[in-house]
Amino acid sequence: MVRSFSDRPLDAGLVDDILTDALRSPTAGNTRGTAWLVLEGPEQTAGYWSHTTTEEWRRRSRRWPGLSNAPVVALSLASPTAYVLRYGESDKAGSSLGPPLTEGTDDGEPAGQGGEGAWPVPYWFGDAAFATMALLLRATAEALGTCFLGNFRGEDSLLPALGVPPEWRLFGTVLLGFPAGDDPPSSSLSRPAPSAASRLHRGSW
Repeated sequence: MVRSFSDRPLDAGLVDDILTDALRSPTAGNTRGTAWLVLEGPEQTAGYWSHTTTEEWRRRSRRWPGLSNAPVVALSLASPTAYVLRYGESDKAGSSLGPPLTEGTDDGEPAGQGGEGAWPVPYWFGDAAFATMALLLRATAEALGTCFLGNFRGEDSLLPALGVPPEWRLFGTVLLGFPAGDDPPSSSLSRPAPSAASRLHRGSW
């Protein structure tokens, strides 16, 4: 991950190629319920930062100047609604993960559970993660710098400001650009690493 970018713009054709490649990542049920919203250039990317950071953070962060230079900000989006509707279709109906059922059984009990709350693991976020990793790998192969930013704040104001329909959620954001070469090292790098043996298990834990 790069946290200090040059403000040098990226070739628009290369950005399109990278994002098109990311759209080819797998989606559960072939739902294709993921999407990207791309902001390019200072005028567009400034809107992203104004919703997701505070003035206080920008003032005290040593990384803010380098991060804000990134010429491309790509929002990784997912639609829970698309997945719920897909898993209500005939070939997936047995999963009980489709839309909530409104009719009850003969004994008055609900006929089943459904909707977003029925999903033990929301596939939409998993698929958005696959797409994000695909983008990161392709960008790295193109010798670009990348940084993934989690969805910590600002989604409720950012997405409407960008005209995103309400059924879409922000998984996270990828910054793309050329590294500036003055990246402050992350304090996380000093954490002791567990051994591979403690994280890799065969047959049982």
